Amino acid sequence: MKRPLSDYQALLARTRTIHRPVGPLAYDCVKVIVVRDGSAILFSEFGERPINVGDVVLLGSNVLCGAEPEGHITVTTIYLDTDYVMDQVFWQYVDVLHDRLDTPGFAETIYADPAQVLHLGEDRTGMLMPWLDELVALSIGDAYRERFHRMQALWFSIIDQVAPYIHVSPVRTSPSQRSRIRPTTPRDRRFAPLRAEAREVQGALRRDPSRQWTLPELAAMVHLSPKQLSRVFTDAFGKTPLAYLTMLRVQEMARLLRASDITIAEAGRRVGWHSRNRASAAFQECAGVTPSRFRTMGRAEARVLTFETSVPT
Repeated sequence: MKRPLSDYQALLARTRTIHRPVGPLAYDCVKVIVVRDGSAILFSEFGERPINVGDVVLLGSNVLCGAEPEGHITVTTIYLDTDYVMDQVFWQYVDVLHDRLDTPGFAETIYADPAQVLHLGEDRTGMLMPWLDELVALSIGDAYRERFHRMQALWFSIIDQVAPYIHVSPVRTSPSQRSRIRPTTPRDRRFAPLRAEAREVQGALRRDPSRQWTLPELAAMVHLSPKQLSRVFTDAFGKTPLAYLTMLRVQEMARLLRASDITIAEAGRRVGWHSRNRASAAFQECAGVTPSRFRTMGRAEARVLTFETSVPT
């Protein structure tokens, strides 16, 4: 769901207790989830992993993830706009990045794992609780602009404690980056908004994920070459158009399996896959569990009550 511009927040937090299986769902933002109480089995691209008090889950944007609570689990989730995060990465590594447009590719290289479970321990996560509670309180209401700097200060305090546990891949800067004596000044750097073409293609895929889309067809829709569209879309959403389509299909297939008694093959056909094997393979690759394993995790009504499919307002 697209949020009204007046309701937009680059940073917000929510605390909730979950009693039933949820997901897999994907959010168009970065999520940092701190486990406060209880436990669950988390499933995502890394497969199935237990999470407990003292753990922090880091999820990149448009990464499918679900959970099966072991009784219950209480979490505080911080939602971060992807561009807001990319700006922070850019300024953190400003000595090796030529301009802002280099940041997504650089971040994809050093943060190669889009879903991570970080074991901070109860003592370290306990330090975060007052900051998390205040951030949640400041996220509610209509004073986001006035509260922004305090919210940002709280976020920086939290990520300062979490960052040492994030898995970062080794990265080598290019020879030209090493040899630059005087870095480009900020006023010469390029900051570009999300391309309209990327948003238009995303909207088309979301409206009709079961359609047999092809990259040339999508590219023609926005008057770009297939190669240009792949670059523009990946810069915007972290996935190629067809990988993004797969994510949408898996998300809808999960809803069908949870909400009805149709077969796995039929659920796959409804979302656009004619082969049961293809549907099962894509589901396991994106969600971390097989469709049959997901179905046994528990059934819910057609509408998931605990998690929304968009960032809460």
